[in-house]
Amino acid sequence: MQRVAEAVAGDPAGCAALTVTGLAELTGTSEATVVRTARLLGYPGYRDLRLALAGLAAQQQSGRAPAITTDIAVDDPIADVVAKLAYDEQQTLADTAAGLDTAQLGAAVDALAAARRTDVYGMAASALVAQDLTQKLLRIGLIAHAHSDPHLAVTNAVQLRAGDVAIAITHSGSTGDVIEPLRVAFEHGATTIAVTGRPDSPVTQYADHVLTTSTARESELRPAAMSSRTSQLLVVDCLFVGVAQRTYESAAPALAASYEALAHRHRSSPRSQ
Repeated sequence: MQRVAEAVAGDPAGCAALTVTGLAELTGTSEATVVRTARLLGYPGYRDLRLALAGLAAQQQSGRAPAITTDIAVDDPIADVVAKLAYDEQQTLADTAAGLDTAQLGAAVDALAAARRTDVYGMAASALVAQDLTQKLLRIGLIAHAHSDPHLAVTNAVQLRAGDVAIAITHSGSTGDVIEPLRVAFEHGATTIAVTGRPDSPVTQYADHVLTTSTARESELRPAAMSSRTSQLLVVDCLFVGVAQRTYESAAPALAASYEALAHRHRSSPRSQ
């Protein structure tokens, strides 16, 4: 991390032009180390550090603070909106992948693959991610439930035991309606997993495994709920594919059966004459 910090301090313009992989290669470190350094310096991820470096370099050259060009303005042409969103999405995914602890991910996958039952808790935008994960798990024959109602979440968490898994999805890590059922599941012996953008947040004290996400910078036209969902979905996909690999012999037939059961719903029926 010291090598990364020295590199960005010595050449902000040059480092701003590098991807997370490029800076890792330049400093002889790993992508994860670059992301950890960015967080240590007070930025949510490498993308935010990179923007700050670009701004610093421009300020040094012009003598004035520049506008952050990746922000979406009210009068931006739609083509610029597409380009800016695509850039932020790419950087968010790169930061999440670089900062994801694969040991924690592997342990979470093992727990899910062996679980008798999995409960997933998420509110608002995170509820959509919770539903996405449970749908995937159900299609490979696993028992999974998504809960966005805080009362039902706690009611179900009480029923969990050792051998079950509870997952909390919360970008802030401080959503009480998600923390409470995870705490209950934790106290009843279930294996608990937190998917959060803040690894030191309250939800992690009840998590056996913590999977950290990254997000794009929040702006007036792009709230955190939009940007956090991108990185959460990547983590969910990693979990699902890992579980599908571990349970391939049973997952493949279950997935094929679900395709067959739904196939008729995706065929166009002939119009009545």
